[in-house]
Amino acid sequence: MGQNLQNGGRLRPVDLARGHGLSTQAVRNYEEAGILPATDRTPTGYRTYTSLHARALRAFLALVPGHGHQTATSIMRAVNQGEVDEAFRLIDDSHAQLLDDRRTLQAVESALRDLEPTAAPEPDAASGPDASSGLVDRFIGPLAEELGIRPATLRKWERAGLMRPRRDPLTGYRVYDESDVRDARLAHQLRRGGYLLEQIAPLIAQVRSAGGLEPLEAALSDWRGRVSARGRAMLTGAAELEAYLRERG
Repeated sequence: MGQNLQNGGRLRPVDLARGHGLSTQAVRNYEEAGILPATDRTPTGYRTYTSLHARALRAFLALVPGHGHQTATSIMRAVNQGEVDEAFRLIDDSHAQLLDDRRTLQAVESALRDLEPTAAPEPDAASGPDASSGLVDRFIGPLAEELGIRPATLRKWERAGLMRPRRDPLTGYRVYDESDVRDARLAHQLRRGGYLLEQIAPLIAQVRSAGGLEPLEAALSDWRGRVSARGRAMLTGAAELEAYLRERG
């Protein structure tokens, strides 16, 4: 990062912006948002920055990949307002979310290991949830309650092709057999992992038709890589934030 040595080590907006590929307006916006500490002004009204501002900018940009723009902004704003414990709380929340994401990924992988290697047999249209050959069959209400979602969500997933429940011949109610329950659980876990319905539908359809887990391997590998990358980004952000806190004294 270039430094304007003619001004006694003071930095201009362009000096901060240049090293990060930012515009000078972005630097000003960061100051106004509280991401950077307040600046001094020259007698003619120009902003002057110091190495402390440069360190704050580096800390913020390092925090963004791991915590997201909004949380990184809140962390920096808290630090600059002297509320360091609040900044630490925000960081803890992000780590808790990452841990939850990692557990969700592990849950999906565990669920996939339990999938049957072959397609389930066609259900008997005369059987229902109480039939001896279909003890795991469920109506929409109990299944929604089991997953912690609304029945409307299951109907939406059905319209998206994620499952194909049959209808009870007497009541007309949806009946979810073992394969439907499995697909609903997979859809639920993948949704928690951030996947869209249009991304989930072809994966479940391929697993259903091929009787294998290979179609999901690439998605899980990508998901695992994103979780790991976020964890490493949090380490980088923590190091830069610690450097900024030291310089603030």
